[in-house]
Amino acid sequence: MEHCVPRLFSFFCFSSVFFGLLAAAPAAAQGNGPGTRGARAAALGNASVALAGEVWSMGNNVAGLSEIQQPTVGFYAENRYFSSALNVGALTVAMPLGRAASAAATGDATLAPTAAARTWARHGVVAFEAQRFGGSLYNETRVGAGYGYRFGQISLGGRVDMLQVSIEGLGSKRVLLGTLAGQIEVVPQKLSFGASLYNLSQTKLASYQDERVPTVLKAGLAYRPSSQVVLLVETEKDVERDANFKAGLEYRPVPILAARLGLATLTEQASAGLGVLAGGFQIDYAASFQQALGFSQHLSVALRLMKNEK
Repeated sequence: MEHCVPRLFSFFCFSSVFFGLLAAAPAAAQGNGPGTRGARAAALGNASVALAGEVWSMGNNVAGLSEIQQPTVGFYAENRYFSSALNVGALTVAMPLGRAASAAATGDATLAPTAAARTWARHGVVAFEAQRFGGSLYNETRVGAGYGYRFGQISLGGRVDMLQVSIEGLGSKRVLLGTLAGQIEVVPQKLSFGASLYNLSQTKLASYQDERVPTVLKAGLAYRPSSQVVLLVETEKDVERDANFKAGLEYRPVPILAARLGLATLTEQASAGLGVLAGGFQIDYAASFQQALGFSQHLSVALRLMKNEK
């Protein structure tokens, strides 16, 4: 037991120093926060809390899962500042539980707006995610389950995560996190509002200096002046940091192609990207630039699995 105490004390000291560096350079690493899911969100400055109907809603706003129309699987990879120690990988699967049709046109569930009737799961949508950030010296592993349900113009959702933080030679720490989220179509097909509260229980990561997983509140709007354009604004507030204001623009010159731009103020980061819809595949790429740290690259691929209906 006497040998464990110094190791635990070193673990807590290392964690405090590491997350102190994250606070000084918030764009540098994940830091147990909600992070980014999907290259579409990355290209939009991560102004994604008001987006819905895609598998990456699992991480961006779990309430948005409720508009997924077909079973979907997605893979997301991110390389930050050309450092392998800051790589991110995520695998997400979403499964609708029954479907019911509406007479409205489709929203942003796919890249291409169509005149087909909107559909959403009668009994909601369940999703599972596995994510890893970091390298051999320091890494975070997350396994989560989420659920989104839509009724009328309102969607609600929640997810539970098991987060493991590991430091080579010092051990690991596992904690449970909870997230609640909601969305509402203020003006159907035109204006949507979304909000999400990550780590609502303010889960403690280490007793040393009362180290806790960040508690993050996000709220934002998505405005669609036409079927080709989406404008997004969002604010993100970590309870221990200044607010981060984000904005994004998505333009679809043709139904299968999307071009995107984004900006985030706190991280002083600009981003851009492209998306292509090819059959059941949605492929997105984004690049972001932070003046002090350099470039990051993001790639995501989602596959909508056809579901036979009787």
